[in-house]
Amino acid sequence: MTEEVNGEVGLPGLLKVLDLKPQSDLQFTGDSFTAPVADRVYGGQVLAQAVIACGRTVDPERPPHSLHAYFLRQGSVNLPIDFEVENLHDGHSFSARRVRVLQAGAPILSTTASFQAVQPGYDAQVNMPRNVPPPEAGESHREVLRGTNFPNAHWWGRDAAFEFVQVAPPIILESDPSASDRQMVWVRARGIVPPPPTKDVSEQLWHRALLAFACDQLLLEPAVRRAGMSWLDLRKAGIPFASLDHAMWWHRDLRVDEWLLFVQEAGSSFGGRSMGQARVYTADGSLVASIAQEGMLRIPAQSE
Repeated sequence: MTEEVNGEVGLPGLLKVLDLKPQSDLQFTGDSFTAPVADRVYGGQVLAQAVIACGRTVDPERPPHSLHAYFLRQGSVNLPIDFEVENLHDGHSFSARRVRVLQAGAPILSTTASFQAVQPGYDAQVNMPRNVPPPEAGESHREVLRGTNFPNAHWWGRDAAFEFVQVAPPIILESDPSASDRQMVWVRARGIVPPPPTKDVSEQLWHRALLAFACDQLLLEPAVRRAGMSWLDLRKAGIPFASLDHAMWWHRDLRVDEWLLFVQEAGSSFGGRSMGQARVYTADGSLVASIAQEGMLRIPAQSE
């Protein structure tokens, strides 16, 4: 396995690795695409693949509504990834699945996901913030990274499957003087997402898995912003960071090839761990997902 899937990167490469190969009714195998860090599998990729693996064992009329996952150990892009799904429950309205994600027999991710048949019901939500500048008013990560020597700038800028536009100044190269614990980011796939490749993958399973991929790039950033650091500062200081666990709730239908607004905050940083939370809205204000993630982020304690 090379660092590109048949020479494809960006959105085409991501879609290719999400098209898992079935080995049995409950077992699938997948590959990896270009990773931003050496030979390490990008966590968002394997998370999205786990969503697809679980969803392919459920009635396509039941899209995923929640996910809880633990990242257990680093994966390698040079090895195939095995997905072993366990059918926990199929009820009148809900289905639950657990998947063990392994490489060479060792677990790298453990995920439980729940699915629900589409049903009518009471509709209410936390409203999107008012007067948010549109994505056209901001500077994308691709523009910020163009011509810089930021580590793996080509992956984060040119080859990434998603476009990110910060509402506040980005903290890729420079820190935020206000050290705010909140931020808003516009997110959209770089290209139109084609229909799912197989009949057992619904449109909503496809797009919700892609959202799981995208959000893994963003959740810890408010903690870095609040610490008064930039991502470049972390790289120069050799400060390690990695996702530990991830929880996600999909509330309403969505498309990732349309602009989505992430409204984020840093919930807590303590003991070398930081937590990030986000609400995800469509451009017209529909709340489509809520996300929480804790990660290892070993920023040293600040002296008085």
